[in-house]
Amino acid sequence: MKKINLTAILNRYFFKFFVRIAIFTAVFVAYLINKEVIYKAVTEPFWDRVSFIHILWLLFMLMMLFHIIPNSKLPMSLRKSQEQQFIEVPGYSELELRRFVHQQNKRAWLVMLVWLCFNGIWGALYLMGIMDEADLIMLTVFYFLSDYICILLWCPFQDFIMGNLCCTNCRIYDWGHFMMFTPMLFIRDFFSWSLFFTSCVVLIHWELVYAKHPERFWKGSNQILQCQICGDKTCQIKRGISGFLFKKIPFFSILADKVQRF
Repeated sequence: MKKINLTAILNRYFFKFFVRIAIFTAVFVAYLINKEVIYKAVTEPFWDRVSFIHILWLLFMLMMLFHIIPNSKLPMSLRKSQEQQFIEVPGYSELELRRFVHQQNKRAWLVMLVWLCFNGIWGALYLMGIMDEADLIMLTVFYFLSDYICILLWCPFQDFIMGNLCCTNCRIYDWGHFMMFTPMLFIRDFFSWSLFFTSCVVLIHWELVYAKHPERFWKGSNQILQCQICGDKTCQIKRGISGFLFKKIPFFSILADKVQRF
C-alpha cells in the first residue's frame, strides 16, 4: 500500500474523526443502557437545566458557524467558495463550465431527492410512534460520525451519484450539516429546530455562492482545485477503498454508470 502523506489538514481530520467516534460511542452507550435519559434531555424545556444535550447543541452550532465565517484553517473543499481562493485557468471555456454546472446540479438534486426520501422513512416512523425523540437523536449522532466516514473512508454519494474526484472538487460538500440534522426537523423543540434551520442557512449560503460564482467550484476554471496544487490530500485512503470496492463488486461500477448517465 502506498504511504499516506499526512498533511496538516489530514491530521486534523483524523483527530476530529476520533473525537466523533468517541462522542458517538458515548451517546450510543447511553442510548443502550438508559434510553430514557436521552428522551428526557430532549423533551424537557431547553432552558430548564444544563445537560449533555446542551454540550452537543453548542458543539453542533459552533461547527456550522465556522463554515459560514471565513477561516484559513478550513480545508480547500470549503474555502474554494471564497474569492481569494480562485486562481483562474487561463482561457477556460465558459461553455464547458456551463455544461459542468448543469451536470453537477442535476446530480446534486438527485442526492437531495434520495436523502429526503430516505429520511422521510424515519419521519413517518416517528409520526406513527414507532420511533421517538431518543431514536432521532441517535440517528443524528450517527450521521455526525458518518460525515467524516464519507470524507476519509468512503462516500456513496461521491461514487454512485456525483462522480467527483475528491472532497476538494465536491459540489455538495457543505450540505453535510443539512444532511446531518435532517432528523431534527421532526422534533418540535428549540434544540432540534435551531440546529435544523441553522443548517439550512449554511446550505443556502453555499448554494448562493455556487450560483453566483460557479467558476470557483470547477477544476477546469480554478487551478486551486487541481490535484497537483492540492495541499489537503484528504482523498488518499478513500481512493484506495473505492478502487477496491469497485474492483471486487462489479455491480458498483454498473450502478454508478447508470445513475451518473441519468
